[in-house]
This record gives sequence, C-alpha cells and structure tokens, in this order.
Amino acid sequence: MVFIDIQHREITLKLVYYGPALSGKTTNLQQLHALMGDHAGTGLMTLNTRDDRTLFFDLLPLTMATGSGMSIKLKLFTVPGQVFHAATRRIVLQGADGVVFVADSRISETRANNESFADLKANLADNGIGWGDIAVAIQFNKRDLPGIRSDDDVRRIAAKGDEPVFTAIAIEGVGVAETFLGIAASTWQKLERRYELARRFGVGEDEFMAHLETSLRRPGDP
Repeated sequence: MVFIDIQHREITLKLVYYGPALSGKTTNLQQLHALMGDHAGTGLMTLNTRDDRTLFFDLLPLTMATGSGMSIKLKLFTVPGQVFHAATRRIVLQGADGVVFVADSRISETRANNESFADLKANLADNGIGWGDIAVAIQFNKRDLPGIRSDDDVRRIAAKGDEPVFTAIAIEGVGVAETFLGIAASTWQKLERRYELARRFGVGEDEFMAHLETSLRRPGDP
C-alpha cells in the first residue's frame, strides 16, 4: 500500500491498470504520457513480447511537489493480460493503492472481461488486499468499435457496484484523462480516511487533484 517516507517527505502511490489482453491498458498509459509531456518526468518504460503485447509492465512515474513541501510520487503500471502471465499480474499488484479495470466494450469480449475481473479479485486476495481496502475504477474502452455494449448497458452495469465507471476510446485519448483523475481521486479519498494525510502532512485532496489537473494537457486545452 501507500509508502510514506517521513525523512525525505515523500508519499508514493501505486496505480495499476488491469484487464484482459488487448483491452487498451498500455494505450491508456501511452496517452497519459503524451498528455503530461514534461510533467511525466521520465519516459514510458515498456517490455514487450515478440507479438508486441506487454510482457511484464509499463511504468510511468509521475512526481509533484505540494505547498506543504511534501513530494507525491505516482507510479502507474499495467499488467500483461494473457492468461499465462498470472504470476506476473499477482506480483505487479503487490502494494497497489488503486486499480483501473480496463474492459473491452465489445459484447463478444464479455467472457474475457469477466474472467479477468475474477482474476483481479483473486490476485488481490492472494496479496492480502481486501476488495474494500483498495480504490477501483472501471473503464469500458473501445467505444468506437462495432458490436459494443450500449450506453444503457454500461449504466446498468455501473449501477450494480460502487466503483466509478468511465467510457473511453483510448486510442484517440477519449476518456483517458477522466479515468485517470477518477481513480486518483478515489485512491486519495481511501488513503485519507485511513492515514489522515491532510492532518499529518498538510496535503489535501483539492491540492493533490489540482496538481494532476494542471499536469494534463487535454485535447482542446489552450
């Protein structure tokens, strides 16, 4: 979970993008990296297989300084979606504070989505992370393709749970920033309730989210 370094005045959060193979996890991170430009701090690190799918993980570290003098680091990961990389997914989830589940909106991918969602819950449990102890957001990606769930279907699915649900066309950058800001806010709120970050370190949700908002150069922004 969250790593707090009092001596160096650093708070490190870990967010993981999870989902079935080819659902758009890596694309989300690539788009975020492009939106953030110089704010990203470092390049996007990727390890791929020969067929160009993510083998281990992508790491996108983001760092920001706050008015209280604390440095907040966000580490963004993706996991490989292929079934045979189950052990790698479990390792990447270790210490996660928030998870974005990236689902493929096509009806034909319902089984793959459900199996991956069940895999997420199982791997969290194996890591000793309770479902209620971690922030989760769901993104229905690939809204530009034929054969997708309708908006009404997505709304019905969203109504069944407490997790915020977003729609996206990640390859075009649509919904990427909104999903990221949504999981960041949910993660901070859970951590605030547990660790009282505002009282102990002088960093509130408003300041945290304002830093993230200003770091994103979304399409149409001046």
